[in-house]
Amino acid sequence: MKVLIAFIRLVRWPNLFFIMLTQTLYYFFLFRPLLNDDGAVEFYFKGERMGLFGLLMLASVLIAAGGYIINDYFDLKIDRINKPTKVVVDKIIKRRWVILWHGIFSTTGVLLSFYISHRTENYFIAFGNTICVIALWLYSTTFKKKILSGNLLIAALTAWVIFVIYFFVGGNLVSYKGWISGLHPFDAPGLYKLTMLYASFAFVLTIVREVIKDLEDILGDAEFGCRTMPIVWGVTASKVFVAVWMVVLMVAAAFSGIYAFQSGWRPGAIYVFVGILFPMLVFMKRLNKARLPADFHKLSSLIKWIMMLGILSMVFFLRIK
Repeated sequence: MKVLIAFIRLVRWPNLFFIMLTQTLYYFFLFRPLLNDDGAVEFYFKGERMGLFGLLMLASVLIAAGGYIINDYFDLKIDRINKPTKVVVDKIIKRRWVILWHGIFSTTGVLLSFYISHRTENYFIAFGNTICVIALWLYSTTFKKKILSGNLLIAALTAWVIFVIYFFVGGNLVSYKGWISGLHPFDAPGLYKLTMLYASFAFVLTIVREVIKDLEDILGDAEFGCRTMPIVWGVTASKVFVAVWMVVLMVAAAFSGIYAFQSGWRPGAIYVFVGILFPMLVFMKRLNKARLPADFHKLSSLIKWIMMLGILSMVFFLRIK
């Protein structure tokens, strides 16, 4: 039982659940209402496509779990300083088993992606998920120790959690004009705009959280020669960087709430101001006072909640086009 609990901690089960929740909400609450006829609903939400959607979520979860595993594998020495009570690798689960599970999860995720791409004739999925596996390895071995590059990489991978479903339903990277949904048309412009909105939100908020995590882990990172933002720029400059991006998000959220209110979606507008903007204001207040690793750990947890609340807003914005 101890090993099982440690393994569940190793793969960050709350983050895996968040991935599944994000993709499920996107598929059922953003994509489905934009379908124009019963035939399209039948095609995407019954039979083979639903099965493929389930496999796609599984692939996303497996690749993410593999990424968390390999990150802890290479971060063992740093984690012994930053998080001595939370170390799993070599303390509970042997290193050889850790690397084996990484290989199993990542390989299975990629194989599932190729199968899904073959069935949907959209190879963006297989290509993107393969790049994710490579990127997660490079992040753990190289980019995590470099200023900003690792933060940007993880932010892009977070946004991919949304984009991969967009491609699954037939999306084009450049614009909705390249839609390939074929016999089952729907409101492509609406989904394109919503995809960019939520992917951008996830991208920026992840950058903020990654810098906060670097502030939390500054002691261990400095000990092993990492070149993260707080080490290179200093704590004050890093906090200013975080504050600037949070202000950008707050302004964007405020405009979204105002637009929703003016368009008649008042429950959504109230949700944005109370459920998203207010926690952001709390974050800004706590960021100003944060000094110790424990303070930054609390801020990191608060960012998780803000991201969760932001994704849950999909339920309120079914008809934004």
